[in-house]
Amino acid sequence: MARIAGIDLPRNKRGAIGLTYIYGIGRPRAMEILTRLEISPDKKVQEWSDDEAGAIRKLISEEIKVEGALRSEVQLNIKRLMDIGCYRGLRHRKGLPLRGQRTRTNARTRKGKKKTVAGKKKVTK
Repeated sequence: MARIAGIDLPRNKRGAIGLTYIYGIGRPRAMEILTRLEISPDKKVQEWSDDEAGAIRKLISEEIKVEGALRSEVQLNIKRLMDIGCYRGLRHRKGLPLRGQRTRTNARTRKGKKKTVAGKKKVTK
């Protein structure tokens, strides 16, 4: 099993897809890595030789920010937005959508499960 950046890549998937299991590497970057190292993107992860896996591991560790370092950078960026009190920071703080989506309906991913509020009672005379 190929282990790159602390992640066990799935053996039976194509190389281009297998690399996307690493946080910070998507399809375009995976293709770029494999073409730079002249490895076929259609070659399965289990078919990589030790030299190929080592070359991929070396390239990723030296040139691309992935996994823990990338996650911490993203969290620091969000914290910075919250500290300076900009609009996006306030939306992060309140747990609401950041990019102009409506919140009257939908937005359940950011807001969480519904909190039902009782309706107004009619006043009796």
